[in-house]
Amino acid sequence: MSRADVVMYRSAVAGVQATAADTARTFARHSHDTFGVGLVVRGAQRSASGRGPVQAAAGDIITVNPGEVHDGSPFDERGRAWRMLYFEPTLVHDVARELGAATPVSVELEQPVLRDAAFAARFERGFAAAIGAEAALDRLACDEALYLLIADLVRRHTTARSRARSGTMDDAFGARIRRVKARIDDDPCKAVSLTDLADEAGLSRFQLLRGFARDTGLPPHAYLIQRRIALARRLIERGLPLAEAAAGAGFADQSHMTRAFARAFGITPSQYAGAVR
Repeated sequence: MSRADVVMYRSAVAGVQATAADTARTFARHSHDTFGVGLVVRGAQRSASGRGPVQAAAGDIITVNPGEVHDGSPFDERGRAWRMLYFEPTLVHDVARELGAATPVSVELEQPVLRDAAFAARFERGFAAAIGAEAALDRLACDEALYLLIADLVRRHTTARSRARSGTMDDAFGARIRRVKARIDDDPCKAVSLTDLADEAGLSRFQLLRGFARDTGLPPHAYLIQRRIALARRLIERGLPLAEAAAGAGFADQSHMTRAFARAFGITPSQYAGAVR
């Protein structure tokens, strides 16, 4: 990205907009109709927001509520760089409702600047998912990354501060989770979304993520990849060429299968094929 650039990306997920900027420009007072969450990646800036004066430096998270008037100027002539995600209010309200917020439509971001390294790392994953930066990320992986980002934001950094009831997994709840697991087991090649799986179980997305991880030890996407790796291994054992094994196991291409296979087994599919033939 060259200096003074502001780039708007086509988002992979409805209701999410993504931008990146590297600029020394001063922005006049303005507002957005969306919730804005971003990460300063270089330099620093000052701004005035509806929640008071703001100073944010590299590594800080910046936030803005819908309709909140704010501006922005760099600390010096070197400018600053940041990445932003903008969420449609209905998307945030839906997550807040699933997390048990009493008045989801009244949820507001509390602080204009957050110093939260764990959240910054989660933001990086969500931003990469939104802009399709990693071709290996399928719909379910994108959904998980962005939903968990919004859920973490709502639970820890908004006026909702709600917590989902943990409780114990009763038989009926466990049966719903097992139904989703069986769906993945039966056809690991099929592309699914988080909403698809939640609807299958009759649960909210947050309930599904918590319950699935508690039941299997993995979130749904990681479990799906494990099932695809297992299928690829069987196809390789049958003598299929690696490219065909990758396609037959639901991977985008052979390189994606190779990375996942090597992470799981410590050897490449090619090395495995040589060992079993």
